[in-house]
Amino acid sequence: MPTDQRQPRPAKNLPRRIAWEVLVDVETKDSYANLLLPAKLARTHMEAQDAAFTTELTYGALRQQEFYDAIIATAANRLIDTIDPEPLAGMRLGAHQLLSMRVPDHAALSETVAVIKSYAPKTAGFVNAVLRRISEIDRAEWLRRVTAGATAVGEQAIEYSHPEWIVRAMTQALKGHGRQASELQALLEADNAAAKVSVSALPGLIDRGELPGQPTEFSPIGVTLETAVPKNVDAVATGRARVQDEGSALVALALAQVAAPAGTWADLCAGPGGKAAVLAAIAKQEGTTLDAFDSSEHRVELVRSSTQALDNVTTRIQDARDAAGPYAKVLVDVPCSGLGALRRRPEARYRRRPEDINALAGLQRELLRAALEACAPGGVVAYSTCSPHYAETVLVVDDVLRGTDVEILDAPSVLAEVTGSDAEGFASVGRGEGRYAQLWPHVHGTDGMFVALMRKAN
Repeated sequence: MPTDQRQPRPAKNLPRRIAWEVLVDVETKDSYANLLLPAKLARTHMEAQDAAFTTELTYGALRQQEFYDAIIATAANRLIDTIDPEPLAGMRLGAHQLLSMRVPDHAALSETVAVIKSYAPKTAGFVNAVLRRISEIDRAEWLRRVTAGATAVGEQAIEYSHPEWIVRAMTQALKGHGRQASELQALLEADNAAAKVSVSALPGLIDRGELPGQPTEFSPIGVTLETAVPKNVDAVATGRARVQDEGSALVALALAQVAAPAGTWADLCAGPGGKAAVLAAIAKQEGTTLDAFDSSEHRVELVRSSTQALDNVTTRIQDARDAAGPYAKVLVDVPCSGLGALRRRPEARYRRRPEDINALAGLQRELLRAALEACAPGGVVAYSTCSPHYAETVLVVDDVLRGTDVEILDAPSVLAEVTGSDAEGFASVGRGEGRYAQLWPHVHGTDGMFVALMRKAN
């Protein structure tokens, strides 16, 4: 049933109904759960406990989708691509409750099937039969069965629900960034762990001590919240604080930390606006302004919303490659595969393909060159991605800077100053002495952000 033809959602069993809707929309409309779910939760005004349950149902089913699909295919004795999206979403939802949550089997079965009866009643019997077969075997035995005969990489791909090419890419990324391949399991597990809701207090507008929640470990402006609906926090609703992963905040803070000549700052790929908000807040304290560009009208609107409490931001729809400058500081957070943010955008792992890396490589290089051209003499550029893939990080920066007199700054040391931590904890290999920085979900508990800082010659 097309999701735009659904009947009004009954109040009973609301968490499962919302989770099912999101799973169907992710499957059929290429929607992003991290954008869709918060909007649905905000409209329903759920209690915190129900919102948290809905969030775990949704993200848990998505994060472990490949594992659950292998089980569903076996239990149904059918190929996954022959099952319609509506019953398949119900089966994934039920499998997550049965195998990974502390939900009694009878509740997981009856309440999940009740959702299907409301929206796709003709398939309810099929869903019920498959979930009952799944409930008869525990997780460990299912894992043994669905990985029997698989290669080592294939087994990891099924168990941790990462396509095989991503398992290989993560192994190569760990090695390329100077870490051990033995960390792979911890990295894959971290991708499947529930990400905390983090909020950044925008400097000069609010102190993080005024926000509810616990101070973040690395970001000096962040807190983690207990609520799954951060817009219920007044400072977030009014724009003085911003929902933002710690790693994202640290990229903006690192650029702001480095000394540069006076002048306007720029965020060339600013949408959705989290880093722009932090940069603009700090720029305002320093008596300067921020130009925030994005090529998408929708993303520019998100930037405007993110910076609503600041009056020193100029936003416009513009291709970053057309940036003129000169700018004292330039952030270019380039479009990338998103392999470092799979815990927050779990469906991305199933949408990306190996060829996407090569397709993005040319654009990433063009954007970094444009940032350097728009940077004033003596100014600073930050290149960042939410991917650890070597071809999107070190290789891009090394290639663009080869033969130039651009100075690479020691990004790990800058992050150490910002966080009060050991610089080695952020170290990565790279050009010269290897002074790029890479954050890792399994090490830092953040999205997998890469950042390179560089100074343009006078």
